[in-house]
Amino acid sequence: MKKILIPLAVFSLWTGVSSTQAASTVDLSVTGVITPSACNPTLSNGGVYDLGKISARDLNTDQPTQLPAHNLQLTLTCEALTLVALKPSDNRAGSAYEGDKSVKFGLGLVNGNEKLGSMTLYLESIVADGATMYAIGSVGSSSTEWAPAAIMSPHFLTSFTLSRNVPDLVPTQIQQLTADVLIEPRIAPANTLTLNTEVPIDGSATLELNYL
Repeated sequence: MKKILIPLAVFSLWTGVSSTQAASTVDLSVTGVITPSACNPTLSNGGVYDLGKISARDLNTDQPTQLPAHNLQLTLTCEALTLVALKPSDNRAGSAYEGDKSVKFGLGLVNGNEKLGSMTLYLESIVADGATMYAIGSVGSSSTEWAPAAIMSPHFLTSFTLSRNVPDLVPTQIQQLTADVLIEPRIAPANTLTLNTEVPIDGSATLELNYL
């Protein structure tokens, strides 16, 4: 999903000013850059990985059950060479079970509070404009420091570079890019879940394009 977000901050100020006090002021600035080039992201199969029906009897009782991994192809098509990054969002935030939740996306809740499981998203086989690329990640809004990051996370940006050398890890402009998004889902131990009725696996993530 391609998004343009414009955050607005509203300040409510109240001061009691006497005749001997100067009025207090605060400045608000709106900044940004309008890019002449736009990019369009798409995922194969409409971005859907359907696991079908899984029997509760096939789940591990006291440890997570790894479900089959699956690739969806990501395509980024830009009107011209453009610096871009992906900003993933977990649409089921707070429902990821176990492990390092900073790099996991939730699969929804059972009975409102039981965490059904998690999925991990990797970027593989990245090719842009005929060249092999590598995934890099950056934490924070400045996007000035990048590190190798084949895994995607709701907590950092993911971009693409031609170099694997740490001093040269900066985003590379791309116009046409393809990559495999490897999805690895796992279900929480069955003894942590109420499974006496059908339970939907409800993972959902949004990949938002940021222009750098």
